[in-house]
Amino acid sequence: MREILNPYNKYNGYYCFGCAQNNEHGLQMTFYEDGDEVVSKWEPKDFFQGYFNVLHGGIQSALIDEIGSWVVLIKGRTIGVTAKLEVRYKKTVYVNKGAITLRAKLHTKRRNLYTVFVQLFDANDTLCAEGHVTYFTFSKEKAEKHFYYPEFEEFFKD
Repeated sequence: MREILNPYNKYNGYYCFGCAQNNEHGLQMTFYEDGDEVVSKWEPKDFFQGYFNVLHGGIQSALIDEIGSWVVLIKGRTIGVTAKLEVRYKKTVYVNKGAITLRAKLHTKRRNLYTVFVQLFDANDTLCAEGHVTYFTFSKEKAEKHFYYPEFEEFFKD
């Protein structure tokens, strides 16, 4: 697995709820590339619970959405915004039972719509949720013009 460094983290005012490391109220996710997948290991915190010791379903959705957007960046080499999010909750995820793992890969690409398939596993490697997230993506030219940072060169250049 290859660690994906988040170049946004060094910019003042960057507080993405999903991946900004300096957002103390956010998820602070990190990512790795593993073949055709993007992977994240994430340790739940108590304040992300819904029911006592249970990870809130909205947080699970946010985790799924965030890793999906990184698939669009890393594998699609562009930027997108969420157009549709479908999550299927299968098993309870506990905040006090260890780190969870998310695995995501590009499912389909049709014109400027990318659909990413994501699986969320608990610390025992039990599949607890899965989702399909569809992103409306920008052309590479527009992505480079509005969202380009020198650190993204490997993502935007073929």
